[in-house]
Amino acid sequence: MAQNRVHAPALIPVLAIDGPSGSGKGTITRLLAQRLGWHYLDSGALYRLVALAALRRGVALDDAAGLRALAQSLDARFDPAQPDKAYLEGVEVGEALRSEQCGNAASRAAAIAGVRAALLERQRAFRKAPGLVADGRDMGTVIFPDAALKIFLTATPEERARRRYKQLKDKGLDARMNDLVKDIAERDARDSARAAAPLKPAPDAVVLDTTEMSIEAVVERALTLLRERLGKSK
Repeated sequence: MAQNRVHAPALIPVLAIDGPSGSGKGTITRLLAQRLGWHYLDSGALYRLVALAALRRGVALDDAAGLRALAQSLDARFDPAQPDKAYLEGVEVGEALRSEQCGNAASRAAAIAGVRAALLERQRAFRKAPGLVADGRDMGTVIFPDAALKIFLTATPEERARRRYKQLKDKGLDARMNDLVKDIAERDARDSARAAAPLKPAPDAVVLDTTEMSIEAVVERALTLLRERLGKSK
């Protein structure tokens, strides 16, 4: 019985990292998970998997019932050793998930309350000892409201578009800066205005503007904040 209490989900620390597209949260979250030796959740990948399944099956992105059904029966898994590798119905689809088409479709699917409800417990199941670093848009507000530390990363739209442009070019994919700036602005508006879990910092989140910060500086700041929070909780 004592062992069950020790490993109860509520006692497993969570570092929740939220923010808009291009804020650096994916890179930062993976690095923090590696440094801490904790589990890792890329919640955006789950919504991208739903969107990709919809695109491949011909389910319209405004078909709330169809998308909810896809989310409820989603046959997907991640490779624990390689977080960028995701499998949909047994087929590796990591690269397809990172396309702009999939990202925009995921933003539309994520605005549907039924889709978010279908994925809620699936996301919470990632909370395992010794801890979890979770990346998303509602990790601190909805999925893990009791997280030990909540960080909201942001950056200017122009900087976020520049980062996305470089990321796509490094992968050999076509990209246009003007289109990326427009897409990011539209996605920000959609994510912030949606009725279900809108994009916003939790009241107790630490907001970090990463526009002028290096990746290592953000990681070190997050680790310092986490040590302070965990120390205070003991």
